[in-house]
Amino acid sequence: MARIDASKLNLEETLVDISRVSKVVKGGRRFSIRALVVVGDRNGHVGFGFGKASEYTEAIRKGVEDAKKHLIQVPLAGTTIPFAVKTTFGASEVLLKPAAPGTGVIAGGAVRAVVESVGVRDILTKTLGSTNKANTVQACLAALRELRSPEEEAALRGKTVVEIVGKKQAARIAAASASAAEQAAALRATREEAQAREGRSSSRRSERADRRGGERGERGGGGDRRGGSERRR
Repeated sequence: MARIDASKLNLEETLVDISRVSKVVKGGRRFSIRALVVVGDRNGHVGFGFGKASEYTEAIRKGVEDAKKHLIQVPLAGTTIPFAVKTTFGASEVLLKPAAPGTGVIAGGAVRAVVESVGVRDILTKTLGSTNKANTVQACLAALRELRSPEEEAALRGKTVVEIVGKKQAARIAAASASAAEQAAALRATREEAQAREGRSSSRRSERADRRGGERGERGGGGDRRGGSERRR
């Protein structure tokens, strides 16, 4: 599977868990910070990563960099997922079920971070077995990897989308996909406008700082000239 270029995506990071861990060595215990981070663009791309360092900020930074290296693309059916799926990782088991528009994200902390980062806004979930956040996140990612879009499933079976999901469901998926695409485009435009506005404000601040620096230099130069004339007298 080809690696997804994270530099071309507008990713948002979510800190799922951060804890202090220790390693027993000959001289005693060595403490460090471990961070579990989820990144996603809310438009079908998501990834998770671990970061470990002696400081909180460095551990989070390493977690974000690790998550960007393990991005996956998830097929969405409008604001939900195409079909129900259940997977396990270790002792954790996660069940994901599609939901009607307006349901919202019915999920716990770790699963909620993943499904919101990928862009799902209507879903029913259930976490079974162990509630360890690291295992739960990896089980959720494994479930998302198993998803296929209705078009891909129809192509594999040699059928049409209507034959697989029915006319009503196909029409609902098409309408939801169109509305989701419009919302994603509007959100992207809003973010770009905010970034451009921030860039303009920062450039204005830098220009003001340069002007102030120039004015101070001119004032200092004038003082030197006055001092020289007084010495000549």
